[in-house]
Amino acid sequence: MKETKEHRMTQDNPALQFDEQRIIKRNLIQEQGVSLYPPFYERSHTINEIREAFDSCTHDLSEEVVKTAGRIYIVRDHGKTFFCDLRDECGRIQLYIRRDILPEGKFDLFKSCIERGDIIGVIGRVFRTKVGEMTIRVDDYELLTKALCSLPEKFHGLTNLEKRYRQRYLDLIVNEESRDTFRTRSRILSLLRSTLTEKGFLEFETPTLQPIYGGANARPFTTYHNFLGQKLYMRIAPELYLKRLVVGGFEKVFEVAKNFRNEDIDTSHNPEFSMVEIYQAYADYRDMMQLTENIISSIIMQVNGGFTVEYEGNPIDFSPPWNVMSMEEAVRDIGGVDVFSLSVDELKEKGKSLRIEGIDAMNNPREMLVLFFEELVESKLIQPTFISDFPIENSPLAKSHREKEGFVERFELFIAGMEIANGFSELNDPLDQMHRFEAQEEKRRLGDEEAQMHDYDFVNALGYGMPPTGGVGIGIDRTVMLATGNTSIKEVILFPSMRREASAGTEEDKEEGALQE
Repeated sequence: MKETKEHRMTQDNPALQFDEQRIIKRNLIQEQGVSLYPPFYERSHTINEIREAFDSCTHDLSEEVVKTAGRIYIVRDHGKTFFCDLRDECGRIQLYIRRDILPEGKFDLFKSCIERGDIIGVIGRVFRTKVGEMTIRVDDYELLTKALCSLPEKFHGLTNLEKRYRQRYLDLIVNEESRDTFRTRSRILSLLRSTLTEKGFLEFETPTLQPIYGGANARPFTTYHNFLGQKLYMRIAPELYLKRLVVGGFEKVFEVAKNFRNEDIDTSHNPEFSMVEIYQAYADYRDMMQLTENIISSIIMQVNGGFTVEYEGNPIDFSPPWNVMSMEEAVRDIGGVDVFSLSVDELKEKGKSLRIEGIDAMNNPREMLVLFFEELVESKLIQPTFISDFPIENSPLAKSHREKEGFVERFELFIAGMEIANGFSELNDPLDQMHRFEAQEEKRRLGDEEAQMHDYDFVNALGYGMPPTGGVGIGIDRTVMLATGNTSIKEVILFPSMRREASAGTEEDKEEGALQE
């Protein structure tokens, strides 16, 4: 076989998975003067529309001619006829192709050059075969796209997880379950927006690149703006900007936001993730618990047709009302440790026996309470449970508790052992906020890379007066995980963050790697 330019190109680029035989067929088609990649194709019906319109069809050909298009998934060659499966976004239909029906040369072209994975448009009439399969008898077809990469084996699809995540386009082509997951994700986003809009909330967009990051305790991604001559951060949360809008007079606001946190990757964490943040003037954290419960339970009901979802073998009941516990109660009743009945030294010894990291650095029982909660309780919260009343040391943006000194009015929602939402009665005292930021700055000075920066402009905004406000952030990716039964966040993010393949590294990557060595 004569080596072609395209063959050398694919040999030199391991990331390209072009099939040499498909390239040869492409060239043969082109030599016959056939348009390989026409600019458009006008359909009379989608495949589902054909199925609905011709549901009562018989073995006799329909009078109406249909024109549709899709990707070929299965080709069965019977010599003078072909049976093929054609699929578009939402439907599948069988094609019946005969030599004596197609225009001259079209059957031989199909037989020699068109195959599984190619995209074609067809025109023909609808009938049912003897076994009752709705079928289009193809009177003519048009090649719309010649695929140069071969699809995975038809019976097993794409099962390699690494490849599924890296080549999501291929995963979507061959795995119906994956397409269903992302259809559900799209629907959840629509339901989320419509629910909030119906409740009078306005959607806004706030900066992704920020001179000061805030709104959560997390490590940021850092970049540099050449024109401004300054370092910028990719946002870890939209919180401080949305609360500026409340100061400005908008009483119900939300943002569906992409956030970025320079942290670990695991089954429930991705550096780039989606959440909705919601703020309501004249509300508190109890109101936000109620709103969160309403939003999520409503989404589950509309997506699944009921309040119960099977997740990791556990039936999870989303029907309201949900359980509410203080963090102190949860650690005592579920974790078995009555934190405030023990001394600091006793708590440290208990923490060391449980191998809790960071226990030695804690200075009071409130700070240790969070560590014991994370170690002993979090993974056991399977049914929807609000954990409320957090230590003030861990919550620099939440209002001090009206009844419990040293605590704040904050909650987190846990389902299936995962944090799904985080909400506050928002701190609106500018002097208190300034002191909280100063305490965070001290933590940063002592090496806490997740402590928040001092945002003087935000404090200044509070100086103009923010009404009592409730706020909550709800994780969209994890909500989709629950609604679809997926136990890895990579299954619900179209293009999850992954380490670059060694063969695909750029020259800049190689230079950086050499410097690191």
